[in-house]
Amino acid sequence: MVRAPIVKEGYIYIGILALITIVVVLAVGPYWGVVPGFLLCFILFFFRNPTRLIPSDQRLILSPADGKVMSIVEIFDDEFLNEDAIKVTIFLSVFNVHVNRSPIAGEITYQQYTCGRFRPAYKDTVGFENERHSIGLENPNMRILVTQIAGILARRIVSWVTLGNVLKPGERYGMIKFGSCTEVVVPKSVEIIVKKGDKVKGGETVIGRLTA
Repeated sequence: MVRAPIVKEGYIYIGILALITIVVVLAVGPYWGVVPGFLLCFILFFFRNPTRLIPSDQRLILSPADGKVMSIVEIFDDEFLNEDAIKVTIFLSVFNVHVNRSPIAGEITYQQYTCGRFRPAYKDTVGFENERHSIGLENPNMRILVTQIAGILARRIVSWVTLGNVLKPGERYGMIKFGSCTEVVVPKSVEIIVKKGDKVKGGETVIGRLTA
């Protein structure tokens, strides 16, 4: 959905920092432009939007985000699946790509934005307390729930999709600014093939496989 090398949400930060860098260099000198120049490079890095090689097998569940697997737990999901399920939580540091991708092909049949706090994204309770945005995806094989969760630095969750949209596997659908975590809830019939501590890439790393 969003294919530019830098997502548009970063343009305003890039423009402001570029202007500040130029003004500082011209008014004071090149050495004074190091700090705003460094911040400009960081913003360009943070809002990067790399191309990924998306697996084509429709029975695979892909990682919705870049980052590190924080936890894999069994739960009862009463938000969308309404059944016993497995929740995989992925922590994104400020150095990870923050564009989120669809784990499967499917139609968005559920969407919910919830206001909340901005606790550190690595805390166990952030899925309940922090600002978050969830989408439920459904296809003939399975239903899954994906939730973007804001962190202590993340103050805005961005979504480029809405109810009724049909996503492809690995398709970009939103992002979280400046530190966050992402949760994916899948049926227990899915075999999880990652473990706690694994590094994953959104749209590229396979985190599970449908077995039933």
